[in-house]
Amino acid sequence: MNQKLEEFNKYLRNRKVAIIGLGVSNLPLIEYLVKQDADVTVFDEREFDKIPKEARDEVTRYDVTYFYGENALLHLHGFDIIFRAPSCMPTKKELIEEEKRGAIITTEIEMLMKMCPSTVIGVTGSDGKTTTTSLIYEIIKKAGYKCYIGGNIGTPLFTKLSEMKEEDSVVLELSSFQLMNMEISPKISVITNISPNHLNIHSSYEEYIEAKKNIFKYQGKEDIVVLNYDNEITRECAKEAEGNVVFFSSKTKLEDGVILDDNIVKLCNDKVRRHVLKAEDTHLRGKHNLENICAAIAATKSIVDIDTQIKAIKEFKRSRT
Repeated sequence: MNQKLEEFNKYLRNRKVAIIGLGVSNLPLIEYLVKQDADVTVFDEREFDKIPKEARDEVTRYDVTYFYGENALLHLHGFDIIFRAPSCMPTKKELIEEEKRGAIITTEIEMLMKMCPSTVIGVTGSDGKTTTTSLIYEIIKKAGYKCYIGGNIGTPLFTKLSEMKEEDSVVLELSSFQLMNMEISPKISVITNISPNHLNIHSSYEEYIEAKKNIFKYQGKEDIVVLNYDNEITRECAKEAEGNVVFFSSKTKLEDGVILDDNIVKLCNDKVRRHVLKAEDTHLRGKHNLENICAAIAATKSIVDIDTQIKAIKEFKRSRT
């Protein structure tokens, strides 16, 4: 039994719960929350006819209150807990006001991480996070572990919490919008790189960077953060990391970490470099994908043996960034 989940389910009974945004991650929450006897209200700042029919149908299946349109959040008052979609920035004044009143502001993915009994591996970055997340997932599956994949890819996982066990793994691709204001970090975290991105939504580049840092900010001393040594911002993140730092690089011959040297991926430990695989041994093409392979090896080397890692990488064919 997942004790944290049981306690949360009891807490939800008769609580006023808001769901903001009818995106993929929030849709399964509606049914789940209704089954826990929560008093659910749904908000979406799109006009009703602009919302996909599947999402509209899901809302109308249940006895919930809903508000649509650009003024929808004017009705956001007096809630106990608010699940925001990643597209709903936590800096919105309506959310700030509700938080001041005592509401819990969270996301589906943050609550998943807080109650998950399994090892959570999180991947973020401006580029390469989807491929890296998928590689990690395939490596762990190849080792025989039960593994879930979610976040920006896969399916929403909150409603699968009751199935998850301590020996399982959960791999999450996390965007800056999901990480923003998050107060928990994965046991194993990866930042592929950081460069200016989503600045039309974030108030500044600094806000974007700080959101990314939340992926390791709340780690403990036994946790692991994998960082790109070649990216100045991620390299500097090591100074703030509480957990164990593992670097990967395609430009520097590190004494410890995972490197790409002359199109060969090498695992480095105490100045000893082990050849892992050559670029031509994989289905992935391009230096950026070899860097993603380095990140995936670094993230899984504490839980999966190198031979299994190699087999999984050689079989991996999907290349998305």
